Amino acid sequence: MSQEYMTKLRIATGAKLRKFKSLRDREVLPGEFWDVVVLTAVDADQREAYELQVRQKVDRKELPRGVHYKVFSDPPGYKIGNGGSTLYALQQLNEVYGKTLSKLRIILIHAGGLSQRLPSASALGKIFTAMPLGDPLYQMLDLKLALCIDFPSQMKPGIVVTSADTMELYSIAEDDIVRFEKPGFTALAHPSPLIIGTTHGVFVLDSSENSTDSEMVNISCLRFLHKPSINEMRANGAVCNGQSGCYSISDNEFVYTDSTYYIDFDTATSLLNFLKELGPLSCEIDAYGDFLQALGPKATIDYTSNTVNVTKEESSLVNTREKIFHRLKGTPLNVILLNNSKFYHIGTTSEYLFHLTEDVVLRHELSFLSSAFSIPMNENSEGSSRCCIMNSVLDPSSYVGAGSVVEYSRLGAGVSVGSGSIVSSCWVRGGLSVPDGVLMHSLCVNFKNQARFVTVTFGINDNLKRSVEASACMEELKLFGRSLSECLSNWGLTNETVSFSGSESSLWKACLFPVCLDPQSSFSLSLEMVHSVLTGSTLTLAKETSLMSMQEALQCKNLEEMLKFRKGLYDDITCTKSNN
Repeated sequence: MSQEYMTKLRIATGAKLRKFKSLRDREVLPGEFWDVVVLTAVDADQREAYELQVRQKVDRKELPRGVHYKVFSDPPGYKIGNGGSTLYALQQLNEVYGKTLSKLRIILIHAGGLSQRLPSASALGKIFTAMPLGDPLYQMLDLKLALCIDFPSQMKPGIVVTSADTMELYSIAEDDIVRFEKPGFTALAHPSPLIIGTTHGVFVLDSSENSTDSEMVNISCLRFLHKPSINEMRANGAVCNGQSGCYSISDNEFVYTDSTYYIDFDTATSLLNFLKELGPLSCEIDAYGDFLQALGPKATIDYTSNTVNVTKEESSLVNTREKIFHRLKGTPLNVILLNNSKFYHIGTTSEYLFHLTEDVVLRHELSFLSSAFSIPMNENSEGSSRCCIMNSVLDPSSYVGAGSVVEYSRLGAGVSVGSGSIVSSCWVRGGLSVPDGVLMHSLCVNFKNQARFVTVTFGINDNLKRSVEASACMEELKLFGRSLSECLSNWGLTNETVSFSGSESSLWKACLFPVCLDPQSSFSLSLEMVHSVLTGSTLTLAKETSLMSMQEALQCKNLEEMLKFRKGLYDDITCTKSNN
């Protein structure tokens, strides 16, 4: 991307952020902002957590007033995917608003899920992940609302669907406007290298229409491909050639990939009626792959039997997909090409660390800070400008290495955090040293009817979702790059003494983390366990030590205490700022 268009992107993004800042704790005017902001949650417990945090954000004057903030959870039972969540959210919106729904402008942010690839966001939700800007500190919810700030005033009643762990930045010419007003679906599209297209949705455009002559182009779409191979992109005519002056990518060939999309009210009503006819869902539906692949004049039913990207294939999946295809076939798919745009994903630990600390382009575009809403460490410390500290209180003598993130934490005197690590919601006693490349995240849990603390810790690149056969799990599961069996040996435990919460064997379900009386002891003991593995030394845990898995910690988390800890940090930071 040329310097000119990088500058335009930063200016456009800055204008959106300022506009949202002006609406924080202000009563919005009709048409100025969303009528309803909807978050989806995976279950009732997550819904409760989200509702409480939204209320606290409103009380802290972080969100616009005069807006309905709703959290809708998936029904218990089957995993239904973000497509199923969309259908059930429509059902619940209809129950709340009835005929008024036809007049509302709604944003639907898919925020459900366990965040197994970014476990520091699991307990309180990735939509409430801290972002290093704003005063009070922005969370992902604030940033999403800021980046979509121009949409409500330029759309007909309907729903904009987006996800909780992505950021879409774009600039357009002064006389251009992103409008959501056409029947059917209208999707935003971003120029991307072909390899990115293999993990996203890809639009097949009409080659007779010029798609690269300006920063924004409205165009019709022939069909939509979901996570296609490069050969599939070529065979279906999705690959574009040449570059325009509006953007630049490394190869001459590129594709247009998906992100946010709009559904007009009539189409939303059709989907709502479809759910009524279908009855309770018993399979996983994708809001992109299963909805958008049914659209466009060249759409075919072939995709309905492709289950490669499905987490768990239920017997009703193919039949349900076929019904969706026939319901939506013939519905228009309009595309808005944003030729000067960027699409960022922060759903994994590595992405999170890179974008918040090392990605100089994104940090420039969003004006990210190295220390945001914190009582910071000594700014002269080596590495301080290449790390990210958010909503934390650090002793001046503490040190945070380059490429590391510290959020919602207290660091005592002389504490050091190595490079490429994440310290989240922790209370760290003075003098402790966190090694490179680890994640440490403290949770308050209800244990035997009392509040206790667990600090989970993993290597940044550990695969928490990988499940293996029970007979081989201790050797095949890797923690900090070592076999689980080796780790247990360092801790004086045997393979037989460690259990898994559930039928599958994975790091997520391995009962490895001590339950402690207070957050400081919890952090210190888990850190000792990390050091023993990395140095090959032996640590003997007390016989009465109870061990808990990440899955169990989430199931019995004490939400009020965790948020109380964050409020204490907020109050200390606010008091310090007011006294300076």
